[in-house]
Amino acid sequence: MDKTRYIPLIEQAGDYLFFLRPRRFGKSLWLGTLEAYYDVLNKDKITTIFKNTWIADNLTPEAGNYLILRFNFSMVDPNPSRVEESFNETCLQSIEDFVFKYREILPGELQNKLFSYKKADRALKSLLSPSTFKEIQHKLYVLIDEYDNFTNTILSEYSSSTYHEITHGSGFLRYFYNILKGATTGPNAPLAKIFITGVSPITMDDVTSGFNIGTPITLYPQFNELAGFTQEDVKRIFEYYIDVGWLNQPIEKLIEIASTWYNSYKFDGYSSVFLYNPDMIFYFIREVGTYKRIPDILIDDNVKMDYTKLKYLVIIDRKFNGNFSVLQKVMDKGAIISPILTSFPLESLLKQSHFISHLFYLGILSFKDKDILNIPNQTVWNILFEYLRNIYEDLDIFRLDIFDLQHMLRDMAYRGRWYDVFKFLSKEIEKQGSIRDFITGESAIKILQAAYLNITKYFTVKTETELNKGFADIYLEPFWERDENVKYGYLIEIKYVPRSKKLTDEHLSQLRNKAKEQLEQYSKDIRISEKFSSDPEKRLIKIYQIWYGWEMVEIG
Repeated sequence: MDKTRYIPLIEQAGDYLFFLRPRRFGKSLWLGTLEAYYDVLNKDKITTIFKNTWIADNLTPEAGNYLILRFNFSMVDPNPSRVEESFNETCLQSIEDFVFKYREILPGELQNKLFSYKKADRALKSLLSPSTFKEIQHKLYVLIDEYDNFTNTILSEYSSSTYHEITHGSGFLRYFYNILKGATTGPNAPLAKIFITGVSPITMDDVTSGFNIGTPITLYPQFNELAGFTQEDVKRIFEYYIDVGWLNQPIEKLIEIASTWYNSYKFDGYSSVFLYNPDMIFYFIREVGTYKRIPDILIDDNVKMDYTKLKYLVIIDRKFNGNFSVLQKVMDKGAIISPILTSFPLESLLKQSHFISHLFYLGILSFKDKDILNIPNQTVWNILFEYLRNIYEDLDIFRLDIFDLQHMLRDMAYRGRWYDVFKFLSKEIEKQGSIRDFITGESAIKILQAAYLNITKYFTVKTETELNKGFADIYLEPFWERDENVKYGYLIEIKYVPRSKKLTDEHLSQLRNKAKEQLEQYSKDIRISEKFSSDPEKRLIKIYQIWYGWEMVEIG
């Protein structure tokens, strides 16, 4: 995919830029594009390197004008006992690679001096001093890839105190950015441009006094499509792999599945263009091409957020903090209205707007509209459901025999035997007292059930699905694209009465009638009717549940 049309826009946006996207979105590849375009060693062959791209016919005056110093902080060992040493080694290696690459340009005495340093900060200060560049006609362009990779791991797997030590006060990371900032000031400043990529703005905010010159372009509308694939891109990719014989499935089927599982990222609320995660698309292509069918596993482990990397956001001292209720609220409705902040420190993550912004940068939420954020696709839903199950088990709140449940779900998909599944779940909820503290409303019942129904490959589990001017609590949509032998789909409506209120026969009757009425309304949605009318053997089963606190008192 040709993204080179963004190069002039990058030049217009500023000299010191800061660009965030979720993991596996193509950020490193973009840095490679910038490196190839601006490297002085490529000046006479840029049109050859970029042949058949937009920029080849639209070169800017800055093409091939810089020495490129590139750092990759995913190489840093995050272990607190090793992190400073590893950071030092990683930076020194980048500087040594730089010296070797430009050995025909850099003065010999400078090369010897830089190779002699044992500390990265000293080598960097020496390289970035104005006197160093007196004899060099070109200035420096610094590229930093995955700037927050090791700090995010420190936060999730070690401690916030270690993180604080390296990003505040005299911390080595803070000092690193202070050196870069110093090299951008003055009439003979050697450092002309910086481009930094990462996932979260937290680390940059925490080192901000060391580096407060960067322009965050993450939310700029002109860069919404800088990373990621559009619908048209994905169609072209599928067509290519079908033409060469790697994919054997109809393109309409591939696009439908890809759209459900990998689409709907948007980083500017006003844009009309939604994006696919590139890693997810190529994982899908690889698996479909390898098995010559739709694979059982549609989520690449590379895009799964490690459980530990999210756990610290909602758990403190083995107890939930306020963020857990916010996460439940998001999962209950699938969407939330909140501003997106461009920077915030670690200490502020317990504020709702800051936590929501962090979920946005991680790719858990994305813009649906100008002020509405939603969970973008089924991949993220599945990751969140798995995350909840892990939390319940880790904190010893709720545990299930997944093996037994999987067998019951199979019968539910092929034979329509649904009663055993929900009776099993309700008995476990009633039996395991720890979960009762979390059953405070219909949403908690709904999300808990959805999280465990999600372990099956037979259905796509959807909550709060808009159907015929209403919102179904849970829709188990048969995944016929993967298994055409699944015979049943399910609409589930949940009614809840708190234990603080008395549940009368009259109230029970009202709830039952209301639930049946809603289920009938949802089932008449054109998407439902078309899906189940195509095959007389396929059936939609409508189920209502009435809960009295943590007890399911009626199901039908």
